[in-house]
Amino acid sequence: MVNALVLAALSVLSTVYACGDHDAHDHSKRAVPPKPLTPPSRALEWGDINILHTTDSHGWLLGHQKTSFPEPNYSGDLGDFSSFVTRMKEIAIVCLAFFTNVCAWNNQNDRKKMSICYLLTLVTCMTVGHPSAVLTARVTSCGLIGTGLTDGFPPGGVDAHEANQFLQQLPYDVMAIGNHELYIYANTLDMHNNFAPKLKGRYLSSNVNITIADKKGKTSSVPVGSRFAKFKTRKGRKITAFGVLFDFTGNDKNTTVQKVADMVKEKWFADAIREEPDLFLLAGHMPIARDNWPLVFDAVRAVHPSTPIIILGGHTHIRDCCAKLDRKGSKKNITFSRRYLDPNRLTYEFHSGRAKAAFDTFKGLSITRGLKALAKKFDIDFLFGTAPHDFTINQVPYPSENSLLTLFIEEASPIATAINNTRASIPKLMITNSGSQRFDIYAGPFTKNDQLTSSPFADHFLFIPNVTFSAASQVLPALNHAGADQRRSVREELERREREMYARGYVDRRYNEWLEEMDRRSGAERRAAGNLTLGYVTTDACPGIGDDTLHAPLPFHSVPDFIGSRAPNVTADAPVDLVFVDFIQTQLLGILNSVQKDKTYAVSDVQQYSPLLTSEILGVYAQQAWN
Repeated sequence: MVNALVLAALSVLSTVYACGDHDAHDHSKRAVPPKPLTPPSRALEWGDINILHTTDSHGWLLGHQKTSFPEPNYSGDLGDFSSFVTRMKEIAIVCLAFFTNVCAWNNQNDRKKMSICYLLTLVTCMTVGHPSAVLTARVTSCGLIGTGLTDGFPPGGVDAHEANQFLQQLPYDVMAIGNHELYIYANTLDMHNNFAPKLKGRYLSSNVNITIADKKGKTSSVPVGSRFAKFKTRKGRKITAFGVLFDFTGNDKNTTVQKVADMVKEKWFADAIREEPDLFLLAGHMPIARDNWPLVFDAVRAVHPSTPIIILGGHTHIRDCCAKLDRKGSKKNITFSRRYLDPNRLTYEFHSGRAKAAFDTFKGLSITRGLKALAKKFDIDFLFGTAPHDFTINQVPYPSENSLLTLFIEEASPIATAINNTRASIPKLMITNSGSQRFDIYAGPFTKNDQLTSSPFADHFLFIPNVTFSAASQVLPALNHAGADQRRSVREELERREREMYARGYVDRRYNEWLEEMDRRSGAERRAAGNLTLGYVTTDACPGIGDDTLHAPLPFHSVPDFIGSRAPNVTADAPVDLVFVDFIQTQLLGILNSVQKDKTYAVSDVQQYSPLLTSEILGVYAQQAWN
């Protein structure tokens, strides 16, 4: 039986948090949630091959530390996870060793006694089989849009360089490259020179290259890590693994992402799959649905019609499992199961059979201490102020008092950009894209780390002076395509834009569709019952219940693509400053020229409105309003 235990450890945009100021709320103290954590609903199933799979952690290594649910569900840190991996491997090794060295050896001529001994082994180890291995696979996404541990480094540093030293300490059998390693060449080079070598051929970048120069200045394009890896499990099972990135287009110059369709035609790929292993492990930063995994699967299946293939995906920040891709089905008797685990100590201790001090390992504690030291070094606990209540992106309607988008565009941006601004007294309309805010703000200390997490994009505020209020007030509705007569062209444009944004690495739409469907399917009913904490409620294409811990889904409210500040109290023909972020400049100019004919506006009409970047707004506002 091939059985995969899947750990959906860190689930994207809503992930690991570090909270607190330097004293009462520092990282050495774990937050106590208002309700106790819900334990797992049942024991794990074990099989011949068991995989712990993590993805999309984005540098969230100290665990969510806020008290509002669902944050406590994800409060385990990387040190806790390290201890969990060690304990699970111990269970597998001890059980295997006991059966092989004691039962089989002492009773090799007595099948009845050997069977009894085997049954006792099952009871002792709490398994349904004798696991040959616990593999640990990671589909990475380091760096940008993470927490202060990866993005909060001092000027001159490299994204995730120091945080990666802790990832290197975990016994990952396979790691696959993600898109965030490729936006900046210096980050990719650091991964190639300093990170990949530590994994000794197990950091996989099957279709991703970097251009480097030798000592004589001659350049060559080489894999960032390794194209594939071949290894054996403790019991001798042969594994052939690949690490594939989706067709990403947002990579920096001197890096190359080969299309998946072209990768599977390469000679090296054909050579790598020629020998039949016991299992093909396809890991990669590419979702298992609505993307190109079938291309890789079919290429392998064309050579090996019945060899087991396991695909471990990522990138869209959702928990998902697809039915097997085999059209005729494998000839081998294979049983597969998956389980999505909430990454917290209660989960880890429950499944490892160890609690509190007995659970922790020396290495796990060392990793936790090192992460806390790094947080202190980067000063990510710097306290801007104390948030009076939760401000969320999708859990409440927009606009509303508890909406982070409302807070950002109606309160924080006007107040923060008015500081030391000679145009502060001039009426204005401010517009930004809703995607500029990436994560919820929760009640309590609002720190540098929270600012980096919630609002990571460093966009500039620009403006066009002397736009009539009547024209300026039409820009936001037009950006959001309010006109009914434009719906078809708008839909086509949105789909085109979504394809382009997805290729550049943006997954908000798919992730939000998943959250919305979750809420629509069972949200109101489960929340009304009152006996479940908020969290993920997964429905996928694989049999059985995938969630390890039962939850009620979060409420979900859609938000527009663009958001604006409150309108000033002026007449229609009054001149106002039309303020916007540079990220949307091209779109906004086009819209402005379409809603009025008095003047054709160009880039030359655009000026800088404030020296503050969008990533600084919430911190400045918190210092003004939350102290």
